[in-house]
Amino acid sequence: MAESPELLRGLQERAARAVPAERIEDAGGWWLRHARGGAWWVSSALPHGGTAPDELARGIARAEAFYAGHGVAARFQITPPACADALDAILAERGYRRHDAMSLQAAPTAHVLAQAWPGAPRVRLDDRPGDAWFEAWDAVHGHGGDPRHERDMLARVQRPSAYASALVGDEVVAVGRAVADTGWAGVFGMATLPLARGKGAARAVLAALADFAHNQGADRMYLQVERGNAAALGLYGRAGFAEICGYHYRTAG
Repeated sequence: MAESPELLRGLQERAARAVPAERIEDAGGWWLRHARGGAWWVSSALPHGGTAPDELARGIARAEAFYAGHGVAARFQITPPACADALDAILAERGYRRHDAMSLQAAPTAHVLAQAWPGAPRVRLDDRPGDAWFEAWDAVHGHGGDPRHERDMLARVQRPSAYASALVGDEVVAVGRAVADTGWAGVFGMATLPLARGKGAARAVLAALADFAHNQGADRMYLQVERGNAAALGLYGRAGFAEICGYHYRTAG
């Protein structure tokens, strides 16, 4: 069943609050976002304006001026429903490169909570990322970048959050975080060290985050995953997540 435009837009905006940029400018309903360093998708535009040709032209012009002012290429997240098809066609004609096909997925919190494996590693929940949590995340996702940008981004999150750490002995082997926001909880930052993969650590992290979501009154959970990441798609599918829409990005140049 197709999800409503209001739901899809609401999830995009929840995700933007859970991965907050340093600067956000509302340009006629388009969220223009920028952050120095860190993950590139934090500095992408969420186009939620009108679909008429003149409205799209104005939105693109304002976005291009915004990103030029920050010395970076303009980048758009192309997500249904909004103006996705029309905007995508215009940007393609202007030479914007399409990349990073993504899947927006959702699941009932109760179902995710029930999926922990018996005998899986124990999980600790904290309300902020400790050094061990961050080191495990950085070992998987850091790719040699400056970790201060990610730490700064996490410090900007204002909604209730939980940071889950799966432990073998005293060693953190898998992590993830969740952000509760108006009846939903978004899952972010999932990372499992190679030595713990296939042993239920990630499922245990998801179940712990679902417990946090339940306690926050969030009866549904969502996440975003690369469509080419077969291992992650399998993990989330087994935990009860299913795609509600796909999306991608367009970047100038």
